Amino acid sequence: MSPLHVTRTLPEDATGAALRADVRHGLTVTPKTLPPKWFYDALGSELFERITDLPEYYPTRAEREILVARSGEIAAASRARTLVELGSGSSEKTRYLIDALTSLEAYVPVDVSESALTQAGQALIAERPGLDVHALIADFTAPLELPRTPGPRLVAFLGGTIGNLLPAERAKFLALVRSMLAPGDGLLLGTDLVKDERVLVRAYDDAAGVTAAFNKNVLAVVNRELGADFEPEAFDHVAVWDREQEWIEMRLRSRTAQTVKVPALDLAVDFAAGEEMRTEVSAKFRRDGIAAELAATGLELTHWWTDAEDRFALSLSVVR
Repeated sequence: MSPLHVTRTLPEDATGAALRADVRHGLTVTPKTLPPKWFYDALGSELFERITDLPEYYPTRAEREILVARSGEIAAASRARTLVELGSGSSEKTRYLIDALTSLEAYVPVDVSESALTQAGQALIAERPGLDVHALIADFTAPLELPRTPGPRLVAFLGGTIGNLLPAERAKFLALVRSMLAPGDGLLLGTDLVKDERVLVRAYDDAAGVTAAFNKNVLAVVNRELGADFEPEAFDHVAVWDREQEWIEMRLRSRTAQTVKVPALDLAVDFAAGEEMRTEVSAKFRRDGIAAELAATGLELTHWWTDAEDRFALSLSVVR
C-alpha cells in the first residue's frame, strides 16, 4: 500500500491572518462584505451538508447525476494519469472519476483543511492500494507547486465553486490553473447554469431556514475567532437574483441600527437599520460565456455535459 504524502504550503497561522485581513477589509468598505470561505467551520460544514439534501438545493444532486452518468466519457476524453482536485474536502464525488480513470496513477487533493485531506486520502489509499495520493495543504487561489506526477493531468474544480469568484477573480484563477497545465492536460469545471429566477432564489433561501442559519454562522465564526460581539439574531438572511450580473447574492440585513465591536482588530463598526452586508456571490453561467472566459486564458472548451434538466454543467477544457 502506498503511503499518504502530505505537503503543507500554508504557514501555520495563514488562516487566522487571512480571516483578520478579510474581516478588517470587509467591514470597512461600502457596501460591507465578508468572503464565503469563512462559512465553513465545523458547524458551517455540517449545515452545508444539510443544505445539499434540501429539496430546493439542486446543484449537488445535479452534479452527482452527471458524474454518475458521464465519468466514463470524462475519463476517455481526458486520458488522465494524474487527477488534481482543488478544494477537495472529503473527495466524495471524486470517487466516481477515480473509479472511471483506469489509467490513473496519482491523485493530488488540494485543500486548506489538513484533517479533511488526511481522512479522505487514507480512505482512498485503503480502497486503491496502488494509487499515489499527494495531499497539498494549500490555498488553491494562490500559486501552487504540484508534485511530480505523470501526465496527462486533469485538474478538477467541482461544485460550482468558481461562481463564488467575482469576474476579475475568476480570470486570475483560470490563469493560475492554466499555468499548472501542459499541452494535453485538462480542466474539469463544474458550473451552475442560468435558469428561472424563482428556482435560483429558492435554492438559497429554503423554507426550513437551513441556508439562513448557514449564512448567519459566519458571524459566529468572527465572534469566536476575533472576539466580536455580533448578534446573529439581529440580522436577517437575504437572497436576491442580480439579473444584470447573473448571480445570486446572499446578504445579511441589519434589523436595527447597531454597533459591532471586533476587539482583535480594535474595530467598532456601525450598521444602519436595513443595511445589508454581502456574504456570498454565486454566479450562474451560460456555455458561450464560460467558453469565452476559458479561451481568454488559453483553455479550449471541448466537452460539455449537463444533467437531464440542464441545471448544471461539467465542462472539459484542454491546453492546445
